[in-house]
Amino acid sequence: MTWEIALVLCIVTGVLCVLAFTRIAADAVLLAAVTALMVVPFPTDQGWKWGVLSAESAFAGFSNSGMLTVGFLFIVVAGLRETGGIDWIASHLLGRPKSERGAILRVAGPVWGMSVFLNNTPVVAMMIGAIQDWAKKLKVSPSKLMIPLSYSAILGGTCSLIGTSTNLVVAGLVISQTDLPPLKMFDITWVGLPVAIIGIGFLVLVGPKLLPSRASAKAPLADPKEYTLELIVPEGSPLAGKTVEQAGMRNLPGCFLAEIDRGEDVIPAVGPEQTLRAGDRLLFVGVVESIKELANTRGLAPATNQVFKLDSPRYRRRLFETVVAPSGELDGKTIKEARFRNRHNGAVIAVARNGERVRGRLGDIELQAGDLLLVEADPGFAERAEGSRDFLLVRRLEDSTPRRHGRAPIAIIVLVAMIAMATVGLYSMMQAALIAAGVMVLTRCCTITEARQSVDWSVLIVIAAALALGRALEQSGAANMIAHGVIGVVGSNPWLVLLGMYAVTSFFTEIITNNAAVAISFPIAQAVAQSLGVDFMPFIIAIMMAGSASFATPLGYQCNLMVYGPGGYTFADFLKIGIPMNVLVCLTTVAITPLVFPFQP
Repeated sequence: MTWEIALVLCIVTGVLCVLAFTRIAADAVLLAAVTALMVVPFPTDQGWKWGVLSAESAFAGFSNSGMLTVGFLFIVVAGLRETGGIDWIASHLLGRPKSERGAILRVAGPVWGMSVFLNNTPVVAMMIGAIQDWAKKLKVSPSKLMIPLSYSAILGGTCSLIGTSTNLVVAGLVISQTDLPPLKMFDITWVGLPVAIIGIGFLVLVGPKLLPSRASAKAPLADPKEYTLELIVPEGSPLAGKTVEQAGMRNLPGCFLAEIDRGEDVIPAVGPEQTLRAGDRLLFVGVVESIKELANTRGLAPATNQVFKLDSPRYRRRLFETVVAPSGELDGKTIKEARFRNRHNGAVIAVARNGERVRGRLGDIELQAGDLLLVEADPGFAERAEGSRDFLLVRRLEDSTPRRHGRAPIAIIVLVAMIAMATVGLYSMMQAALIAAGVMVLTRCCTITEARQSVDWSVLIVIAAALALGRALEQSGAANMIAHGVIGVVGSNPWLVLLGMYAVTSFFTEIITNNAAVAISFPIAQAVAQSLGVDFMPFIIAIMMAGSASFATPLGYQCNLMVYGPGGYTFADFLKIGIPMNVLVCLTTVAITPLVFPFQP
């Protein structure tokens, strides 16, 4: 072992230990590791060398197409979120299960099905926001659902040649480096499908016990401020004719439907079987996060017409919390009498008063000093309010742009077109995602500001830094040393060699990247198959499965990295459920592959 290999292995081991046993942010740990790979000296035959990687090699990951693709996909997802397209997709796919196991199954089934025919990365990107919102409605922690989302997409990717870029990399290597016929679309399905069934069954049965439960999903319930919000069911609303339960208004997190005002009739005790009608005015009481989401619900509109009379278009507005000042123009007057829209170019959509429920129609509520108002207005409202004697303070609510539901069909068409372009090979996944992101902005599905804010830079840093670690393992010779060592241990039995080859590829995938892992393992497996005198096809399938089925760490697969933050996970959370998944998938693959693709053709 050379000093260079020893240094790389020490740094990689240190990264894994820090991520597994501390709560230090993954992007900070990996950037520190990349820095060490550039600057730590080690002895060579020609003297001391400063760093394993050059600056160009260390930061080449920031121009990697996979990393850039994920960045563009964040913008595509922002367009889906801001138009309500994600809400539409979620409502048609997810439903309302009655248990955690049912929720995991509702996530796993559709996501697996989409990932068989679509690249799994955009599937995960599309569904993260939908499942976060869905988890709030179900009062389930997102940490119970985000890993199943990623794992199901990964399992779907193992069931066709186009399900993941890893399979396409191996298919390219088969064409360029062997005399075998090209892989067909569903060659891997014979192994991937049974593996997926067993893997999803494991998630549903054992997942609730192994997945962490973070308290973040219930945080809004602790907010003591309860707003009163009045919404109307407009003509043509998709909610008209549905019951309260069918409309998803039963057991809302941190919020409840207090009454329905139907012309001359007022329904004070709203049951789940109550049918909604066009023109109904719905009075909700709840905490600010829930009220904010309700105000963006497709099929409902603010009961006050003031919202639609504001000067700026809705997609440029925000929500603000502000407090009525004593002895100001608002104190003692109703919202109508105070002519709020004309004075402040904003519309009051909800009111809170010292934890008490404020009764009556919104425009007829007589405001008092200390009342909290939820105001929809353009971004300049904050400056106007701070300079006004009518308010004590003002606070902008994050992620509060009103949904642009009219553009939801455009956003969904853009998503489908992006996936179709990448699937048929018209453009690469990165090019298709870049085009889709640009169209989302041009069609005002999201603004340029929202596009910038949607990009999770910590995820992109982790991906780029992980690529640098993989490059260091490959350049130093550490990867080849590990591979040949494992193969040397298992001997000449083809079943054991297949198991060893799977284990090596899986290990590489967990600590570097899936595409780099299969690229390193492919020539080693080819040489081993030739020396044993057996068919190479079982090893090709095993490498594809091992390179795609990465569960134990968030580093090896982009899908895992994408749910790492939204799920509030630690590195250890992935180890807890991912190691059993890896073992289960490994044993199933090694048991089935030689039966479908024999060692002796």
